[in-house]
Amino acid sequence: MARIEIDPGSGFCFGVTTAIQKAEEEINRSGTLYCLGDIVHNSDEVGRLEQKGLKIIGHADLNNLHDVKLLLRAHGEPPTTYQAAKTNNIEIIDATCPVVLRLQKRIKASYEVDPASRPQIVIYGKNGHAEVNGLVGQTQGEAIVVESPSDLEKIDPTRAVALYSQTTKSLEGFREIAALIRQRLNPGVSFESFDTICRRVSNRVKQLQIFARAHDVIIFVAGEKSSNGKVLYGNCLDVNSSTHLISNPAQIKREWFPDDTADLSVGICGATSTPLWLMEQARLHLENMLAYNN
Repeated sequence: MARIEIDPGSGFCFGVTTAIQKAEEEINRSGTLYCLGDIVHNSDEVGRLEQKGLKIIGHADLNNLHDVKLLLRAHGEPPTTYQAAKTNNIEIIDATCPVVLRLQKRIKASYEVDPASRPQIVIYGKNGHAEVNGLVGQTQGEAIVVESPSDLEKIDPTRAVALYSQTTKSLEGFREIAALIRQRLNPGVSFESFDTICRRVSNRVKQLQIFARAHDVIIFVAGEKSSNGKVLYGNCLDVNSSTHLISNPAQIKREWFPDDTADLSVGICGATSTPLWLMEQARLHLENMLAYNN
């Protein structure tokens, strides 16, 4: 009899859970709520909330919106979003993750010093990511975003550097970038690096890898837009070559499993943007596919 287990540590992080709770509470009160961007990088969860009354808009729509309530998701927003909302009499329901909010304030404090002594503010993160856009916005667009070593040419080696990280990036990647920046700077140039990675996210790597090693086959559930999902899937794949990435249960293939599943152990896990109910659906789908009996 195949054994199918859902990783108890997978699923929504604190920030996403809070944002969805706030959205559902307001929808239950008023029936409708606008949200600036996908509330979470999972199309199935977004679809569930849209059916309840959530309306997803983009930044281009903000100027045409007036006298409504608007949810700001966990990723955070730049100051210009708050200014636009105030101008248009939009009531903000702010679900910015506390970890992201603290990081925004730190970056803003680094920027709001005498320009003569202001360091180059460098953010290790994904260019264009919602969280990163919010962070860059704290510097009036002046922060330098680096995704890989090839981006380090943007940094002036003669000027001081203050390095921060997008909260969901890998700790190993951050340390590598920090070391490379230090090497590139001219002798005597000041360099400070601030590890601003969320430990609730980074600690999942070790836990996920322990889980992945404990099973014959891993089904990793994550939305196609989830950067965190791609990273954590790769972490599982590093320790278990029979790891498969899906965005919904219909993508699970029978050929991923042996004919004889009597002693098979299957693990289901997901990203910080993966809802538990979707992993439960994957488990039910697998039970039917593998003729699993309770």
